[in-house]
Amino acid sequence: MKTFGLIGYPLTHSFSKKFFTQKFSHENIDAQYLNFEIESIDKFPNIIIENPNLQGLNVTIPYKESIIPFLDSLDTNAQKIGAVNCVVFKNKKLIGYNTDYLGFIDMLKPLLNSVHKKALVFGSGGASKAIQYSLSLLNIDFQVISRYSKFNYENIDDKIYHESLLWINCTPIGMYPNIDESLPLRYDLVTNQHLVVDLIYNPETTLFLQKAMDKGATCINGYKMLENQAIYAWNLWNN
Repeated sequence: MKTFGLIGYPLTHSFSKKFFTQKFSHENIDAQYLNFEIESIDKFPNIIIENPNLQGLNVTIPYKESIIPFLDSLDTNAQKIGAVNCVVFKNKKLIGYNTDYLGFIDMLKPLLNSVHKKALVFGSGGASKAIQYSLSLLNIDFQVISRYSKFNYENIDDKIYHESLLWINCTPIGMYPNIDESLPLRYDLVTNQHLVVDLIYNPETTLFLQKAMDKGATCINGYKMLENQAIYAWNLWNN
């Protein structure tokens, strides 16, 4: 049986397994989708050896960057992004792609208007890299806020806050089960012109989104992006 799967850690709440299992059932596709929860990326080769029927993989936190050395080649976009969330098995080679940026663009574009010219991107990991690439393609200027960036959560000045009407959380802060956590931001500066995005979808409304909604912002979680990127991945696996 054709096998597809997801690698990451932890995988207690996997969107992909549910999405593809339902897809295979509804469309009478003779395939299975498995979760490969590995505590270290060094165990990735074992998955390939032990599952000879693998046709493709999704990649999630925390391995979107660290999986790259294990692959034979990267698609041009994945190479530019520096992160992979989809692996295609072709002619016994492993090719890395990134469908996150496509899924994000498809989700975001209908919500954008003329005031969304600058963005704050919270976090600097693999998911953030895909979002930064998406914003570049959309001609939206952005500032990355993280512990490792020029601006961190303690030194964002009010000018940057006032100019940036698009906020995007690319961190796992606020994800289940830590639903009482949120980014330490100036939520008092959020207005009804703000568009606020949280890539987290569990819970459906994070504390980050709730605080922005309380100020009248337009808010969306990452569920639609996940659906979009999964469809792009399926198309890649089936070429």
